[in-house]
Amino acid sequence: MEDKLRFGVFGGGSWGTAIVKMLTENLDQVGWYMRSDSAIRHIIKEGHNPNYLSSVEFEVDQLHLSHDINEIVEASDVLIFAIPSAFLEGELQQLTASLEGKIIFSAIKGIVPESGLIVGEHFHEKYQIPFENIGVLTGPCHAEEVALERLSYLTIASADAKKAKMVARHLKSEYIRTKISDDIIGTEYAAMLKNIYAIAAGIAHGLGYGDNFQSVLMSNAIREMKRFIDKVYKMKRNINASAYLGDLLVTGYSVFSRNRMFGNMIGKGYTVKSAMMEMNMVAEGYYATKSAHLLMEKLEKKSKTPIINAVFQILYKNKDPKKVFEKLTEKLD
Repeated sequence: MEDKLRFGVFGGGSWGTAIVKMLTENLDQVGWYMRSDSAIRHIIKEGHNPNYLSSVEFEVDQLHLSHDINEIVEASDVLIFAIPSAFLEGELQQLTASLEGKIIFSAIKGIVPESGLIVGEHFHEKYQIPFENIGVLTGPCHAEEVALERLSYLTIASADAKKAKMVARHLKSEYIRTKISDDIIGTEYAAMLKNIYAIAAGIAHGLGYGDNFQSVLMSNAIREMKRFIDKVYKMKRNINASAYLGDLLVTGYSVFSRNRMFGNMIGKGYTVKSAMMEMNMVAEGYYATKSAHLLMEKLEKKSKTPIINAVFQILYKNKDPKKVFEKLTEKLD
């Protein structure tokens, strides 16, 4: 039965493209929804995404492409969403097809602005998807290295171990190693938070701080992440595992990290608007920063997250990055 499950990927960006590549290693056909009809026509004609990871070549007969989200929902049993969190609900509002009985995995690293929830919770609360039908795909794994077929590791989290193993089996290959987890809330929050810390790392680099400070910043960030996640959803977890610490490190240090790039531009004096325009990509951590800050404020635990607070002050209160980081250095150990 599992071998007959149909997979659909939602999102035409770099991560969506990478997931389609991984699935086509194991499946005869993969559904793929993207908004851009011109991108679809290009893929059908040329065999690659013109806008993201254009070096990845696809066998077009393996792809069921559509710019109609309902068509791919109806044609799929397992739905993997890789649409930036800021735009997810806008896409879901187009739905007329039912999500009942669908298995939904989030490959989105952020908060849904309309609800203030991580993606799994958003699907559960707004679309009544039971938690046993919800899962999370997380790293440490950059889409660009998947495109290059460099050895990468994925964590697949679900409350239902059978579903996690099933999705893991369809994603693994010679260059993709997979492991499963039952911490769907913690891994998804970690995937969101690491983008904020990557922005902090980028700001520090843009301001001229060196590797010594970066190591202190990252070691404080993982402890801050643990405090945050334990407050939101406490369970036994190893915060040093790849899905938490590993994902934080690759996002904080990698040249492929758009959040680090965004932070670096802010540290060098760009405004938020100008940095976003020049990048022409979504830095999920920008939206996550506000949501994380407001959640800790609501829980009266803001004092426990000095790095998040510092990034919030810079991005949303237009505070001088140099002065904010001077104060932050006094709070790190």
